[in-house]
Amino acid sequence: MDFTRPETVLDLANIRDELVRMEDSIIFKFIERSHFPTCPAVYLKNDPRLPLPDFEGSFLDWALIHMEITHSQLRRFESPDETPFFPDKIVKPILPSINYPRVLAPYAPQVNYNDKVKTLYEKEIIPLISKCDGDRPENYGSVATSDIEALQSLSRRIHFGKFVAEAKFQDDKPLYTDLIKRGDIDGIMQHITNSAVEEKILQRLIRKAEVYGVDPINNQNERRITPEYLVKIYKEFVIPLTKDVEIDYLLKRLEYP
Repeated sequence: MDFTRPETVLDLANIRDELVRMEDSIIFKFIERSHFPTCPAVYLKNDPRLPLPDFEGSFLDWALIHMEITHSQLRRFESPDETPFFPDKIVKPILPSINYPRVLAPYAPQVNYNDKVKTLYEKEIIPLISKCDGDRPENYGSVATSDIEALQSLSRRIHFGKFVAEAKFQDDKPLYTDLIKRGDIDGIMQHITNSAVEEKILQRLIRKAEVYGVDPINNQNERRITPEYLVKIYKEFVIPLTKDVEIDYLLKRLEYP
């Protein structure tokens, strides 16, 4: 998606195409993570198995902060579609800034659901996509690396709800203006929900999991990610969180003409 061309960014057809491409990224990140056990030590704050001097948090927090510092220096978080997990830790880029045209309202960066994304990932998604329960100290680094990539892909997908919300607002300003003025969250939810599109997403995920989830040459009966779990992740976590992002964004939208 070309963020230097606002007319293409707020095209709902282009947004849907981008969301479809994100599905592949998320699935392959999950498959990569599925090679390892759950490794609970990676997610526990100040776990003695992973001592981190002068740091309060989990090993994953430590790794993610350092990764985001590096990525911010490469101007990753200047892109409108990227949302940091630790916005207070990122630094200025060493590369020249890109003056992206304004597509979203100025408060868009404050619509940040990454705390929820990370909590759900650790508590709900990891048990579904891991190879098995248990701890393998030799895998800690690989697990954290895979987790970071999966979290970043999930975050980008969920926060793309801001673009969906802006596109829908622009498409029918009178409707959404009325709903926002009345604070009608149920009404907003009703109008941003497209059950037919959501069902297509779930059916597409089933087909992709059936194709991508099995090695076609070796271990044909060993499934690395199941359609059931992938649908559960999207239906119970990804789609609802995306809608939360859309509603949160829309409720403030009238503050900025």
